[in-house]
Amino acid sequence: MKLEIDSFSGGKIYPGRGTLFVRSDSKVFRFQNSKSSSLFKQRKNPRRIAWTVLYRRHHKKGITEEVAKKRTRRAVKAQRPVVGASMELIKERKAVNPEVRKAQREEKKKADKEKRKAEKAKTAAAGGAKVSKQQAKGAFQKVNAASQ
Repeated sequence: MKLEIDSFSGGKIYPGRGTLFVRSDSKVFRFQNSKSSSLFKQRKNPRRIAWTVLYRRHHKKGITEEVAKKRTRRAVKAQRPVVGASMELIKERKAVNPEVRKAQREEKKKADKEKRKAEKAKTAAAGGAKVSKQQAKGAFQKVNAASQ
């Protein structure tokens, strides 16, 4: 016994049942009843009609055995040394208390500030004129190169 499948609903058509519709491009459609035939001819989308097999498949209805949930792979973080700092140095710095690190940073900032002040005083004493940021970056060097 050969069972046909409904072109619209996806249901089974038993021998001696249903209708056959042949379109002008010679494509054959089989319908189990006038309901699915009518909806097909109205150009309805079977994925939007709740009782069709296509709808149930599309909306994941009636799946008896639940597939095990797909596990996502989590990236394993590997600690690697950075250029200029070994792994031991990095681990050592991570182990240091945050308050101590903050104090060290403040000390470094103060030292940098004092260094910049000293350089500024030195350039002011040597040149006497104020130098803009652009001149300090390159324009000033071009003028010096032209004079030499």
